[in-house]
Amino acid sequence: MPAHIKASIFGSSVSIPLSSGKLALGTWQGIYLGEHRDHGTQRNIVATLQGLDKDV
Repeated sequence: MPAHIKASIFGSSVSIPLSSGKLALGTWQGIYLGEHRDHGTQRNIVATLQGLDKDV
């Protein structure tokens, strides 16, 4: 399957709120990484955190 079709079906990013320092996921929600290549290579995952420090 071409990359542009996979990207439109599965997406390439996700935003998840934090609550008390933990991911605020529902009961049946999870985060999954799927590799759709014959020869997967090492990947880097980038996490960007946005928000306010509690002590401010």
